[in-house]
Formats: sequence, C-alpha cells, structure tokens
Amino acid sequence: MDPMVIGVVGIAVLLVLVSIGIHVGVALGVVGIGGMACIMGFSNAVTLSVNSMYFNNANYAFVTLPLFILMGLWGAAGGISKTLYDGLVVWTGKIRGSLGIATVLGCAAFGAVCGSSIVTAAVFAKVSSPEMRRLGYDKKIAYGITASAGMIGMLIPPSILAVIYGILTGLSVGKLLLGGIGPGLLLTALMCADIYYIARFRTDLITPQEMREYSWAEKLKTLPTFWPVIVTAIIIFGGIFGGVFSPTEASAVATVVILVLLLVTLKKESGPHLASGVKETATTSAMIFLTMAGACVFSRYLVVTGISDKIVELIIGAQLNNYALLAILALLYLILGCLMDSTSMLTITIPILHPIIVKLGIDPYFFGVFMIYASQIGIITPPFGLAVFTVKGVAEPDVTVEDVFAGSMKYLFMMIAGLPIMMVFPQIITVFTSWGG
Repeated sequence: MDPMVIGVVGIAVLLVLVSIGIHVGVALGVVGIGGMACIMGFSNAVTLSVNSMYFNNANYAFVTLPLFILMGLWGAAGGISKTLYDGLVVWTGKIRGSLGIATVLGCAAFGAVCGSSIVTAAVFAKVSSPEMRRLGYDKKIAYGITASAGMIGMLIPPSILAVIYGILTGLSVGKLLLGGIGPGLLLTALMCADIYYIARFRTDLITPQEMREYSWAEKLKTLPTFWPVIVTAIIIFGGIFGGVFSPTEASAVATVVILVLLLVTLKKESGPHLASGVKETATTSAMIFLTMAGACVFSRYLVVTGISDKIVELIIGAQLNNYALLAILALLYLILGCLMDSTSMLTITIPILHPIIVKLGIDPYFFGVFMIYASQIGIITPPFGLAVFTVKGVAEPDVTVEDVFAGSMKYLFMMIAGLPIMMVFPQIITVFTSWGG
C-alpha cells in the first residue's frame, strides 16, 4: 500500500480512537507503530519508535513539568489562593463587579505559582464563587467567571503547555514561558472590562451591594499576603529574564519556596497535603509523559509516510497570507477544543504545523504562544469544557453543568477577541519572547 494512503488512513483511525475515549497517548502510539509496521516491518517500526521516545523523554526540560504541577498543588494547599483573593477584594472594593474582578486578578496572580488552568479554576471556584453568590451574584456568573478565568493560569508563567510546546518543537522553553505574560495580561484586562460592564448595566446579574470603601490602613495591611506570589514571580520571571536560572532551575527553586510556605502555614497538618500533592503530580505527569511519548511515535510516523511533507506543500502552495493562515488555524483549534484537551490538541497538531510555520517565516515563538492561547479556549466550550466540569465538581449542590456553561459563555467572546488583537499586535507576545533565554 502507498505510504501516503497509509498516512491518511492512520489519521482517520486516530480520530476514531480519540472520539471513542481511548487515551490520546495510547492512540498516537498505536497508530504510529501500526502505520510504520505496514511500511517498514514491525521490528523496524518498534526500534524507531523506542528510539524516538527515549531521546525525546530524556529531554532535561521535562524535569520542569512535574515541578510546576507540584508547585501549583502545594500552593493551593498552602492557602495562597484564599489570601490572594481576600487581599484583592480589599483593593478593588469600590469598583463595580469588585468580587469578580478580584477573582480574575487572583487567577492571574495565582498563575505565577500554578501552571494549570484546571487547578486554578478549581481552587477559585471553592474560594471566590460562594462569596460572590453570597453578595448577590447570579450563580451562573459566579461560577462562569472562575471557569473562564482559570485560562489565565495557563498563560502566566509557569505554564505546563509552554513546556510541552518547547519539548515538541525544540524551541526555548524560557522564551515560550515569558511569551505568555502579554496574552495573560490581555485576557485579564478583557475579562475585568467585561465584568465591569455586566456589573454596571446588568444589575440583575451582579448587584451593587458588594461595593465597599476600604481605608488605606486596611489596604496596606493586606500587602504581606501577596509575598508568596511576588517571590515566586521574581524567581521565575527575574531568573529567566536575567539569565540567572534556566526554566528548570527556576521551577526547582520556586517549588522549594512554596514548600516552605506550606510547612509554615499548615505546620503539623502539612503532611497529608505534601503526600497528596506528590501523588497527584506523579499521576498527572505520567499521563502527560504518555501523551508526549505517543506524540513522538506519531510524529515519526508522519515523516515516514511523507504526509507531513505533503501537508506542508499544500499549505504553502495555497499562498495564504499570515493573517488568513492564523485565522484558519485558530478556528481549527476552537473546533478541536470542543472535542479534546489542550495537551492532546498540541501533541497531535504541532508536529505537522511547526515545519509549516518555519518554512513560511512566521516567528515560531509568537505562533507557539498564540496557539497555546487558542487551545485554552476549549476549556469552557461544550461538550468537552474540562474547566466547566472541574468547577461543577467543586461547586455548591444547586449548581448544574448547564449553569457553569451558560455563565462561561458570557466571557467566550472576550477570549476569542484576544486572538485578532494578538494577530494585529504581535508585540504583545514578541516583546517578551525577545527578552527570554
């Protein structure tokens, strides 16, 4: 059988396997090995697959991944999210929609200690959403804000997806991490503006009773609550910017800081949280590593079949301008986001897309951060909506999945609006990637 035909059939089989619930890492590996076996024999296919997985997973940057996950879990256990939120409520007290705005700002700040949008959403759903409801927020809005704002946690460094993208493409993880700062701040501003608008013109959804004037003494009293985030941000941002730390070293030092915080705040009660964090980190990391291993095999399969080169030729031959190409790929990710998680999207598509971007002369760091942003919109889109289901799992009993989806949809437009803004103003990303190492 012609290798190209095998390649097309393999992609179709992959989509079927993923759609019926087979783990994407397993699906990628099975299709990759099976397809290459049809072309070069089973023994050669296995040898090539094992070598690809070994050299990829031996990447030093992989150490960063479990450390970022562990840092976020320990940070949540240490109460960083609660103190952040309480402090930000004081500083935003007189602004319309202050509790919602404090939640968004809290998710952005918590992003400095947590590289996961799902963990960020889950944490603030327990911390801020009940308080918003108590002070008159519609339940859909209260939980929709936390589900949507969780996305910021994946953009602000440290970012698990930035590490994965760097490993998949060989790009600098440090530059990709720093590139997320601009989009993270952009989304924060867009969401805060949206909440302010709703609070001002839809008082049936957000009542003004939350507004309160706090004295400067009360505001200054909250400043010590921000130190874990500030210290962690200095270590990660300053270390990478200044060339003091590699991303891996920065993640290790920041994790130690969060560990100290956990031990100090919880003391004798810290043991179960330490153990739980390590266990969950191991489980999550294993799933990601499995996905990455499968992606390595599938990427080699695309090369062997020649389909990756064919796709490159077709897209380049279409002579699309950069704006049109980015718009089409963003739309593709919005569709895929309804069907799978961000890690799966990136591992399946980036081995194909990255060579195209390089040949077209598009800044690979801009493209990488842009696609990470696009992939994250799927965390609130039905039917997959991983952040929505996560928030529902920790929400109050009267809150349904439909409620969270409905509330999240009010911020979907703002998330999507960020895409053309970055296309027109790529400096939102490149000004930061140009400083990274």
